[in-house]
Amino acid sequence: MSGLGILCPGQGAQHAGMLALLDAEPAALAVLAQAEAVLGAAPAALAAGPELFTNAVAQPLICAAGLATWAALAPKLPPVSVFAGYSVGELTAWACAGALPAATLIHLASLRAAAMDAACREPTGLLAVRGLDRPQIEALCSAHGCAPAIVNDHDRLVVGGPRAALPGFEAAALALGAQLTPLAVPLASHTPWLAAAVPQFAQALAASAPGTPSAPVLAGIDGSAGFSGTDALRTLPAQIAQTVDWAACTDALVERGCTVLLELGPGSGLSRMARDRHPELAARSAADFRSLDGAAGWVARMLG
Repeated sequence: MSGLGILCPGQGAQHAGMLALLDAEPAALAVLAQAEAVLGAAPAALAAGPELFTNAVAQPLICAAGLATWAALAPKLPPVSVFAGYSVGELTAWACAGALPAATLIHLASLRAAAMDAACREPTGLLAVRGLDRPQIEALCSAHGCAPAIVNDHDRLVVGGPRAALPGFEAAALALGAQLTPLAVPLASHTPWLAAAVPQFAQALAASAPGTPSAPVLAGIDGSAGFSGTDALRTLPAQIAQTVDWAACTDALVERGCTVLLELGPGSGLSRMARDRHPELAARSAADFRSLDGAAGWVARMLG
């Protein structure tokens, strides 16, 4: 086991230049060509377009970017010990582990986005909360009609709920000294408001018949390791409407022997959170480097 963990991000950090590192990488461009065939538009054009933060564009584009980055990086890196993905990034992680082909990944991400958009019968959203622990946040959610969506650390959570309910939660959290940041995600992912999306996505995922991953893939809902397509069928649909425990995933990476983590990008939020929770980890994002060769070289140095 190499000690290398691969992190696949979710929505929020996408930007117009998110594919720039891939311009000179034939393996990455081949994945992006498959994404274009499924989406009917070039990924670079979608990244530069006005719909970048809609689910319909963001989810398949982030999955395509992650898998394309991995296709270029994989030959430059040692075998991976564990894959993990944040929100829709968990779907990317299964594809990076070889359990889903590129076209199927993009198709599933598009279906996931559409099912989630259709599931919300009222406007909902997400709010990052820092400075309160989980019991405090759960109490506020119960009082104001919201729900914990993601646990990033003991005092860093994401809360979701109806747009009409969030101001009451915000006022109460601010009164307790919390720091709040609205997230650029258009609905309350990983909360019960998305329950109607689960069966539709589960059916599509089952039809795709995920294969056996090349290394364990962590489940967002509890950090448990998935070793088969059956595990993917259990965890990927569930996380749409259940709290994602990313803190448990970060802990599981360490428990499974990872000492070096490489985030595929876009963004560097997952690697930053990993360093915050486990300072002993060497964790960076491919987006931190000027080339994928630079990222691969850093991994080699860190692993010794």
